[in-house]
Amino acid sequence: MLRENAADLAPAPTLAGLCRLLGLRSRGSLHKHVQALIAAGLVEPIAGRYRGIRLIPPAPAADTLPFLGKIAAGRPIDALPQAETMEVPLHLRTSRPCYVLQVTGDSMCEAGILDGDYVVIEHREAARNGEIVVALIHGEETTLKRISQEPGRVTLIPANQALSPVSFAPADVAIQGVLVGQMRAYR
Repeated sequence: MLRENAADLAPAPTLAGLCRLLGLRSRGSLHKHVQALIAAGLVEPIAGRYRGIRLIPPAPAADTLPFLGKIAAGRPIDALPQAETMEVPLHLRTSRPCYVLQVTGDSMCEAGILDGDYVVIEHREAARNGEIVVALIHGEETTLKRISQEPGRVTLIPANQALSPVSFAPADVAIQGVLVGQMRAYR
């Protein structure tokens, strides 16, 4: 119902108005429904807007995703001149926009991510601590690492005991996506 009327709703509906439309008696019930929609990947919070949400466009029905190139520790993504596509099983992706990168190097080998693996990345600009992310460092270098965020510091942690974590100021790191799937060929 909201999707069909989204263009007609110049100002966002109030909580009381949404409760009336949905036949709910309490705003607490509405909040639980909204949280369930967020968890299901159907809506997302709007950054910078207090209690604002927006609909997430459905993922394409096709079983292909853009293949954007290679990613390595401390090196930029080797972008392909023309975006290719790659078949990806539906269970390895989410309902949000995703793309595929090929891993080069062994910085994440102890997490089971090996040289030559293909990783499915959900496009996001935020991540929870402990998630494996595609991080853009200083606007130049892109890497695949586990993230730890604290006030005033972002640490990118490799999954290889031979390598050390590296910390940055939050302004120096931009999250470009979060790992949601992985594919490997045994040939």
